[in-house]
Amino acid sequence: MILFAQSAKNRIPLKYGAIRLEKRQDEAMKRFRRNRLGAFIHWGLYSIPGGEWKGKMYMGAAEWLKEWAKVSSNEWMSLMEQWNPTDFNAMQWAKMLKEMGVKYVKITTKHHEGFCLWPSKYTKYTVANTPYRKDLLGAMVKAFNEEGIDVHFYFSVMDWSHPDWRSTIKTKEDSVAFVRFLKFTDNQLRELATSYPTVKDFWFDGTWDSSVKENAWWTAHVEQMLKELVPGVTVNSRLRADEYGRRHFDSNGQLMGDYESGYERRLPDPVKDLKVIRWDWEACMTLPENQWGYHKDWSLSYVKTPLEVIEHIVHAVSMGGNMVVNFGPCADGNFRNEEKIMMESVGAWMKKYGKCVYGCDYAGWQKQNWGYYTKNEKDIYMVVFNVPYSGLLLVKTLKGVEIEKAILLNGDELKIIELGREAYHVKMPDDDPGEPFVIKLVVKEKKETVDKYRDALI
Repeated sequence: MILFAQSAKNRIPLKYGAIRLEKRQDEAMKRFRRNRLGAFIHWGLYSIPGGEWKGKMYMGAAEWLKEWAKVSSNEWMSLMEQWNPTDFNAMQWAKMLKEMGVKYVKITTKHHEGFCLWPSKYTKYTVANTPYRKDLLGAMVKAFNEEGIDVHFYFSVMDWSHPDWRSTIKTKEDSVAFVRFLKFTDNQLRELATSYPTVKDFWFDGTWDSSVKENAWWTAHVEQMLKELVPGVTVNSRLRADEYGRRHFDSNGQLMGDYESGYERRLPDPVKDLKVIRWDWEACMTLPENQWGYHKDWSLSYVKTPLEVIEHIVHAVSMGGNMVVNFGPCADGNFRNEEKIMMESVGAWMKKYGKCVYGCDYAGWQKQNWGYYTKNEKDIYMVVFNVPYSGLLLVKTLKGVEIEKAILLNGDELKIIELGREAYHVKMPDDDPGEPFVIKLVVKEKKETVDKYRDALI
């Protein structure tokens, strides 16, 4: 990642670079930012074998099984004959995720394998040509929208099923084929945008190959096309490249797309990656170490606990980002028990403490070992994960900021001990909550106060 944008006089003239120099501030982007917590649904033909091919279990990511097992496209796409998720219930999915507290859901409309969850008229590899036949994507869009959950579309540009896909352009024939492929992809994206106009976001994947990077014009064209078709739609940085092949950030260090989407299974480093907290960003995480789609065997993988997932969510928000938690449903339309437990556990916590997540942002206060700060306008939240033996939670405010009260979300007030030099101790509640909990700080700030800590980061 490029940490500092170049000064104006040193900027390289770019035709396909960033279209803005600061965050979007329209209502659609503000909604994306307020939502903070999302879910990812990885569901496709790869859910049928679940990481196993011809008796051999492959421990790599299940949605890449075709590559791990070196399966031909024809043989792989024959899995469509088995695609019949008779237990799928879109409304049940929507209710489960609403109970979890997510505000938006990213759905894999088409992964690298090329199988479409909607009845696309531009390929035979769609749900319409399976025993199930019905439009899965349409059912999910309707159900999630009815539950007040925004829908985002994951879309893989890379398509292993298409004869014109090329990872590299080496010959004139490759070039001609790839032009056809880009036209095909345009058609599918236009089809998605017009068939499901309530979509709020397009999250692109499979764009790292040189064939895409060498066609920067196309990535800029797609972003513009989608924004014309769906006013207010957001597009992730992973789509974009400039004419020098730079991705996410252009050759001048400016973000392309509306938010940075380079964080998979990790959070940004608070020093190296967030020296300039000027972009919207989103991280996504798996429950096992590296399984997005359904995999039969989680026994050899570290699987995150609900506490770890909750901490990842809060940590992301404390640095001004969104967090998306991934689930890989089974081929029959059910979720595995571990995923259901995760949804329930996260949802129970969010019902009690979600005020420190929704609509919150980076507070600019120096992080302490007990946990994280988040901020919603004037409200500062302390999210406590680690209780010190002393029972005293150290707080260092910004210059000119005074703490007037420390209040639990149930209304109980906690004792504050002023230490001097913008430092305080907040005393733990008499009864340890026994879980990560939230303290709201009521603060008073002088008008001339400058955010010195944030300035130092920049």
